[in-house]
Amino acid sequence: MTLALAPERRVFGVSELSAAIQDLFAGEFRNIWVAGEISGCRAAASGHTYFSLKDEQSQVKCVLFKGSARFAKFKPQDGMSVIARGSLEVYEARGEYQLIVELLEPQGAGALQLAFEQLKKKLLAEGLFEPGRKRPLPKLPRRLGVVTSPSGAVIRDILHVLARRFEGIHVRIYPAQVQGEGSIEQVCAGLRFFSESAWADVVILARGGGSLEDLWTFNEEAVARAIAASTVPVISAIGHETDFSIADFVADCRAPTPSAAAEMVVCTRESLLEQIAGCRAQAVQAIRYRLLLASRDLRDVGTDRSAATMHRVLARRAQKLDDLEYQLDHLERGHLQGHSRRLAGLTGRLQACDLRLRLARDRQREGALRQRILNIMQTRLWQKRRGFESLHLHLNQISPLTVLGRGYAIVERADGQIVRSSVDTALEEQIRIRLHEGVLRAVVTSTQEEAS
Repeated sequence: MTLALAPERRVFGVSELSAAIQDLFAGEFRNIWVAGEISGCRAAASGHTYFSLKDEQSQVKCVLFKGSARFAKFKPQDGMSVIARGSLEVYEARGEYQLIVELLEPQGAGALQLAFEQLKKKLLAEGLFEPGRKRPLPKLPRRLGVVTSPSGAVIRDILHVLARRFEGIHVRIYPAQVQGEGSIEQVCAGLRFFSESAWADVVILARGGGSLEDLWTFNEEAVARAIAASTVPVISAIGHETDFSIADFVADCRAPTPSAAAEMVVCTRESLLEQIAGCRAQAVQAIRYRLLLASRDLRDVGTDRSAATMHRVLARRAQKLDDLEYQLDHLERGHLQGHSRRLAGLTGRLQACDLRLRLARDRQREGALRQRILNIMQTRLWQKRRGFESLHLHLNQISPLTVLGRGYAIVERADGQIVRSSVDTALEEQIRIRLHEGVLRAVVTSTQEEAS
């Protein structure tokens, strides 16, 4: 009998060994947490993200598949310190083990705050926060849409403010969860409903205060894009005054609280009535002024027939005044915009008739005319001075004194007649010779004629 002392040898195939290691990992390394620094992060076209987690001595390869990446609150980046939850598996093609990541959280800054900053930076680069794309709110909306929870204090506050400031506005509430699972889809559906139906003149997106986690629905990219795509102006009223969300930056207007959003939507009935009363007073004053002018013209004509005609005109205008007062009373109940346009027109006409503007224009024209006359006078004075200088120069050129300066002399007889020929004098006749400087007196001792 022979004893077998050596242990029986077991030979594994490569795939068999990988499967055995996988079974070991499945039993011992499932749902584990690993802390490290992201390195070599690479996003594939398939939507999967590949990276390594490393510390001072070692590293492990990781995969964040597309299905899990959709629920990540931030985008992995190199150098980011994170904690990953997942399971170890063997990648048979390369004989390597890797961590299949199901959840990724950053260390240090919170995951939600990091996701907030990343989405804010992305939407800012796309221009969704630009003031130029934000629309003004209607001055007096007739229909108001509200996307919020129908059971919270927010909707009660909004309705209370609207009833106190201006009763009669139609309000339609789209009930939506404002936090938790399904809230993103419901909020987006509410915004799409008011955008596609075109029922509301303005929409309030509202929620009460809470932590960053409680308000996170309004920091989701889907909600931000639903606000940007809305065809109706949107007021974001999320949380308290110190709370800011991505929805606040994308919305056409941000309200510090839901109650403040209701106050922004409508003015008070009293202020509206004051504006209408002001318009009516101006219109009545203008009509009375025109009637006063008509009455004065009637007195100036001084004829019975004209007086009777003017009385009829005044009576018709008085009737028209009554009609206008009735129309103004009617407009107080719903046509503020028409009065506002009319007031703007009257204001423009008054400004056009402002005597100060006319006087300013007349002064400007007077100054221009004065400057023009001054320029003409200066031009003519310069021309006269040039003519005077030219005549003075010509006079100097033809002056006898100028001729004498060149060596010539003027000979005069005693009676002052100028001697032009030798025959104009007689012997022993005294003559006077004028030089350029001084005079000579002489006596003719002889004469002589020279041939030409």
